[in-house]
Amino acid sequence: MKEKNILSSAPADPYGEEGLSLLREAVREYMTEKRYLHTLGVERKAAELAARHAPEKTAKLRAAALLHDITKERSAEEQIALCARFSVPVPRDCLESPKLFHSLTASLLIPEAFPLYADPEILTAVARHTAGHPEMTLCDKILYLADWIEDTRTFPTCVKLRAWYDRRICAADTGEKREAVLEKTVLRSFDVMIREILKEKRALALITVETRNALLRECAERKNKRKIPTHGSEK
Repeated sequence: MKEKNILSSAPADPYGEEGLSLLREAVREYMTEKRYLHTLGVERKAAELAARHAPEKTAKLRAAALLHDITKERSAEEQIALCARFSVPVPRDCLESPKLFHSLTASLLIPEAFPLYADPEILTAVARHTAGHPEMTLCDKILYLADWIEDTRTFPTCVKLRAWYDRRICAADTGEKREAVLEKTVLRSFDVMIREILKEKRALALITVETRNALLRECAERKNKRKIPTHGSEK
């Protein structure tokens, strides 16, 4: 069944306050009140992180945050049906860990149900916000982290990660240092997530391991780059 195109008559600027307000109300139909409050929290945190790390992407990231969980509460059978409707093979990782389905299916559904927001950066960030991707962009990392540390999260791991980021970002006085804090926090979240999955003896998606390793390399490369002396400091 094709989804209703709720925002087909939205304002000319879907990323303006009026457009985002309409989107905020529209996504409410796709989730329970608890999930909706989380979604609003992710939007607030995405706006906060974007203002600090990628201000020119703030509106897109707010939209991505509002859309990231629109299929979260659908059953595994419904998720499989969505994959079939969009002619996408059902990933084995999703069958083994159904929680991974919603990132994929939300990104598939957005162009149909919310065509004004079928922007490649939004679709990619939504698709990667749970299991990650070895080539995560800055927008991907911001949405992923916003989902982890938004203020309504009360899980001890989320609370600790939020505090870890907040302490370090306050001391970061340059753009480069702020980017390093973001990168290290996202890496730390993958370490936490992988430990929890292993402890619970659940299937671990290969892409999550690959993402963690890619982030580890990025952090190491950044650290090594800082150690290389500039021409002016050579003797």
